[in-house]
Amino acid sequence: MLAQEIGADLYVILTGVAQVSINFGKPNMQYLDTITVSEAKKYMAEGQFPPGSMGPKIAAAIKFIEAGGKEVLVTSAGELGQALQRQGGTYIVR
Repeated sequence: MLAQEIGADLYVILTGVAQVSINFGKPNMQYLDTITVSEAKKYMAEGQFPPGSMGPKIAAAIKFIEAGGKEVLVTSAGELGQALQRQGGTYIVR
């Protein structure tokens, strides 16, 4: 992963949605502003992040942080500016 190789503190993952959510597409869907690696692993184990969708992105985020990265931002290209100012997106932290 390039972000690890260059010693980046922040790894940005752009996707088709502005924020990561749990219970996607259901009445109880919840957007996540900030989650820890432990929470991300728990949600993955619960099947919240499908393999063909958000799963690989969250797995990459976990790998980056566990290898020493500081945080990961998951957001859409259109929301990136605001998300970098912590006004959107989902941050995954240690």
